[in-house]
Amino acid sequence: MTISENVTMSKLGSFGRFGIVLPGLQNKNTGRWIEKLQIKCQSPLQKAQELSGGNQQKLVLAKSLAADCKILIVDEPTRGIDVGAKTEIHSLIDELAGSGKAVLLISSELPELINLSTNIIVFRQGRITGSLSREKASQEKVLRLMAGINN
Repeated sequence: MTISENVTMSKLGSFGRFGIVLPGLQNKNTGRWIEKLQIKCQSPLQKAQELSGGNQQKLVLAKSLAADCKILIVDEPTRGIDVGAKTEIHSLIDELAGSGKAVLLISSELPELINLSTNIIVFRQGRITGSLSREKASQEKVLRLMAGINN
């Protein structure tokens, strides 16, 4: 699918009349997200599979943001992408949380969790082993909870 089709698929009814999607309206909206998230592409009509990994991750975020959801669940949002794209995605997640959106971040990267989270809840074998505020969180404390060592 194209970038435009991906970004607007969650709200197609907003981009047409009588069940017919208007590509001009669809592309205009997509252009806004391309600019806001700094997605590097040739045009909204470019195929999503042609984008780099980091830009594909941004496209997935754009799709969720275009739906104007109140809660955003991001699972390993920066896995396998370059440092520059990772920094941009971290900034975006921080901005979303600051704007009042609830962001549930799932990550195996401890620095990412500690830097982006207000609260960290650690699960082990399907059970909560502990919870830490950002102020009290450290890699050592999180690792201890992950290992089932609560003291």
